[in-house]
Amino acid sequence: MTEALISLLITTILLLGSPGPATLALAATGATVGFRRGTPFLFGILLGLLVAITGAAVGLASLFTNYSELRVIAQVLGGLYIVYIALKIATSPIIDIGNAQASTVPRFRDGFILNLLNVKAYAVFLAVFSQFLLPFDQTILAYVSTGFVCIVVATTVDIIWLWFGSVIAPFFTRPREARILRIVFAVLMVSAVAFVFML
Repeated sequence: MTEALISLLITTILLLGSPGPATLALAATGATVGFRRGTPFLFGILLGLLVAITGAAVGLASLFTNYSELRVIAQVLGGLYIVYIALKIATSPIIDIGNAQASTVPRFRDGFILNLLNVKAYAVFLAVFSQFLLPFDQTILAYVSTGFVCIVVATTVDIIWLWFGSVIAPFFTRPREARILRIVFAVLMVSAVAFVFML
């Protein structure tokens, strides 16, 4: 159980904490309007993520219980999609979040919709629930506990992205540093997926 929990924590930190639509939006919000004014946006992002976690857990739990071969297919598809996301992160253009418009403060609704439609979130939970499910005897307990760990990690890393938005803003405005940071995150994401397939 300890090894499974450590693997789940490391993987979710890397996958949920890596640059993506939600985390970069949080960094931009923190850099432009500050932590306090950005918290409604943060709560919206977390609620959208909770909906994605619940949907993935309920659907996958049912499918994997009735069709065990789908678990292998989900592992492959989830792994491939994470590799695709890593490549997009490493090669995406540099965004100048330091010059983001501060005329309107992102709202709760904006964060909720952003993460509800965030394809990366669904890919992450497909990979997590198919490869890193905590080993409880009861299927429902395994999915609930794994989902709980995911939301705790997501809350922690999202608060960090928002809080340190003004500190990390220069990394995303200087092309060389931004590229290095994105490549490091991409390599770590692919390494986490490769580690699972080697087990």
